[in-house]
Amino acid sequence: MSLNEWLAIGMIGAFFVMLLIGIPVAISIATTAFVFGFIGFGPMLFNLLPSRIYGVVTNYTFMAIPLFVFMGVMLEKSKLAAELIDVVGHLFGNVSGGMGVAIIFVGVLLGAATGIVGATIVTLGLLTLPTLLRRGYPKALASGMICASGTLGQIIPPSLVLILLAEILGESVGTMFAAAMMPGLTLAAVYIIAILALAAWKPHLMPPIPAEERAQMGKAQLLRKVILVVGPPVGLVVAVLGSIIGGIAAPTEAAAMGALGALVFVASSGRLSLDLLTEVAKATLIISSMVFFILISAQVFGLAFRGLGGEHLVARMFEWVPGGEIGALLFMLLLMFVLGFFLEWIEISYIALPLFLPFFIQMGVDMVWLGILVGLVLQTSFLTPPFGWSLFFLKGVAPKGVTTLDIYLGVLPFIALQFLAIAMVILFPGIATWLPAAIGW
Repeated sequence: MSLNEWLAIGMIGAFFVMLLIGIPVAISIATTAFVFGFIGFGPMLFNLLPSRIYGVVTNYTFMAIPLFVFMGVMLEKSKLAAELIDVVGHLFGNVSGGMGVAIIFVGVLLGAATGIVGATIVTLGLLTLPTLLRRGYPKALASGMICASGTLGQIIPPSLVLILLAEILGESVGTMFAAAMMPGLTLAAVYIIAILALAAWKPHLMPPIPAEERAQMGKAQLLRKVILVVGPPVGLVVAVLGSIIGGIAAPTEAAAMGALGALVFVASSGRLSLDLLTEVAKATLIISSMVFFILISAQVFGLAFRGLGGEHLVARMFEWVPGGEIGALLFMLLLMFVLGFFLEWIEISYIALPLFLPFFIQMGVDMVWLGILVGLVLQTSFLTPPFGWSLFFLKGVAPKGVTTLDIYLGVLPFIALQFLAIAMVILFPGIATWLPAAIGW
């Protein structure tokens, strides 16, 4: 290997070392890229960097990121989830496993409405875990359902993961949103079927809500709450996603509509205040700034890695992998799964994925299908012990008596179900590609 290729390997190694000693991700990415790129080529390597950064900050599609973040944070901070869980819980509460089904349903809805995994898991953990334990659900099972439900926001549109994957893969955001709909709903359906099957087999593990408790909310009152509490966020999500997938609005325009819709919804419910608006704006600024800082740092890393010949290294690495296209695909997905233990999805998407793309483009792999598989694998890594972020989020709000081991054991069956969903998408690519093709994307 040439000196520059050794420098490319050293750059990746130095990046992981800086992460392990606690240096923030964006700074680690930029520092290693500047140092090793400068050693390899001097300042001339970075002549293209200003235009690359300008391309990021002026990208019209990326304007959707702070708008979708604002929509999600507004709905999350307004305590929408508390009412949703109460209403949906009563809706499914008369059957064994009904609360588990309700939690998955709320996870789908909150994932589509907010897309913020940490906020969804914390909210579900605070509001439902004590109730589930009081009603006799095993600690591990209750913890697993909450973690699995909360991570659905990673794959269900309008996920930020899909927006960035669309940019990396050179596909439209609308195409990625359409492609993710069926896999996301399929995964939720797999969860629900497994919960109902377990409830039918061992009903004592997931008892229904007691009749006395259900009687406190009559059918007329329940119907009214379904219309007033579940209807608006569902309508907002349908309007936003429908306008993108249907080609009526660009993602950025639909995101603006979603942000305005969330503001109107919260105002109409009487929850809007200056303090809430300030809190939401501050959280939106922090989250968006973090995303863009990493995006800009990733441009430096990508430029240096390619300049040092890193792409040729990756191509040779895939030549050693047996099994041709499928073997290379499984190798990449496995590597991303492992990286997900240590890195956030943004770093994996913008650092690891671009390294492998040239090989798959040369092989003629469908980029939409590849992107959905990457999204599902990144979601799985959020659940996997010992470093899955979802597990840490839940442990932080779990009541006394729920141990880390309970949470780890609880997510294992859902990880298996997640791998089942990934295998389904690999074996039947039409799950991801059918809807974009049907609507002409």
